Amino acid sequence: MNKLTLQEVVQKMLKMEGQEKSTMVGIGPMSRTLIKASMKLAKEKDFPLMFIASRNQVDADELGGGYVCNWNQETFAQDIKEVAEEMNFDGLYYLCRDHGGPWQRDNERNAHLPEADAMELGKRSYLYDLVNGFDLLHIDPTKDPYVVGKVIDPDVNVRRTVELIEFVEGERKARHLPPVSYEVGTEETNGGLTSPENYQKFIEKLHTQLDKKGLPHPSFIVGNTGTLTRLTENVGHVDSTSCKELSAVAKKYGVGLKEHNGDYLDDAVLLEHPALGVTAMNVAPEFGTVETQAYLKLIEVEDRLVKQGLIKEASGLGQALREEAVNSGRWKKWMVDGKDKLTPKEIFQDEKLTLLITEISGHYTFNNERIKNEIRKLYDNLAVSGIDGEEYVIDKIADSIDHYVECFNLKGLTTRLQDVA
Repeated sequence: MNKLTLQEVVQKMLKMEGQEKSTMVGIGPMSRTLIKASMKLAKEKDFPLMFIASRNQVDADELGGGYVCNWNQETFAQDIKEVAEEMNFDGLYYLCRDHGGPWQRDNERNAHLPEADAMELGKRSYLYDLVNGFDLLHIDPTKDPYVVGKVIDPDVNVRRTVELIEFVEGERKARHLPPVSYEVGTEETNGGLTSPENYQKFIEKLHTQLDKKGLPHPSFIVGNTGTLTRLTENVGHVDSTSCKELSAVAKKYGVGLKEHNGDYLDDAVLLEHPALGVTAMNVAPEFGTVETQAYLKLIEVEDRLVKQGLIKEASGLGQALREEAVNSGRWKKWMVDGKDKLTPKEIFQDEKLTLLITEISGHYTFNNERIKNEIRKLYDNLAVSGIDGEEYVIDKIADSIDHYVECFNLKGLTTRLQDVA
């Protein structure tokens, strides 16, 4: 089929009723292996893929690059295209910028860059997105280091959002590039988009300002429905009434409600999402954790085979993953109860905590040369005993994604989209 824009996809989804209703899932591209798993499943179950990359994960080399596969926008797009060809996947997939804009790289926020400097860097990042074929740009100027613990002034949020969309549209037209879809808003409580009243006021103000400048309306508007990911669970309290009310407001203005931080939610919560009218949900760290857990299970198998004399020497992946994950410090954002203050030395003294940190932040280390070398050794060792380690990892990730596919009624969505006028 001809590739629909995400704007077109959302408009078609807003028309669906009853058993046809679905909620799309935005997948954090934690590794090339995850891309393979996604496409394997999407090919089998006929649903569109959205790969949502944050600026820390994928960005221009001049802005610091990305920790996932050292991807910049160009290599990210190239690798996904290569995987699609390798998997013979000819369905719909979309490259999506997640949390683009000022202060969205950790170093920019930690440096407390002035607004003008941060906006300039955000624009440069969007330009790379644009010229490398990204389909959806999330415009999120709310991670302001000067407004911590308070709600961003909605007028400031609208002003920055319009300025960024105006910049992108100007560059897009100057380069004669095809239309791009937009996502606005944030799940952060400081974004203020937690109540139906504030959500509607934001949409009205934003649409008014966009219309004045002849700019396109967004496809998705993020709302805070109570999701919050910590460790390997969702510690938030998802409000079904809020989901229903926010999605109704969004639909009234011709946009889709997007949720973030959907990892680890209970099936009862996920299953009701299509009925509540939630158009899409982002899930990311969960899939990275699943991949790490799959490696840890294969390491366990490898150790058992060594004891049986079927493998001469085990890989060092287990030790490497633990050391690299803990020393990365990336786990701090997911921790609770003050454990983010612990030193690596203190963590290594607690075997249970070390394992937990490895599981939740192992995916940050997948591109380290040490880890890549040890994974290759692990796969080679297992292959001697007839075990396809990579296929096992791919299947475990696909199973995790399939959980959302089933709960969100995604099976067959690509075909259904063709049938909606």
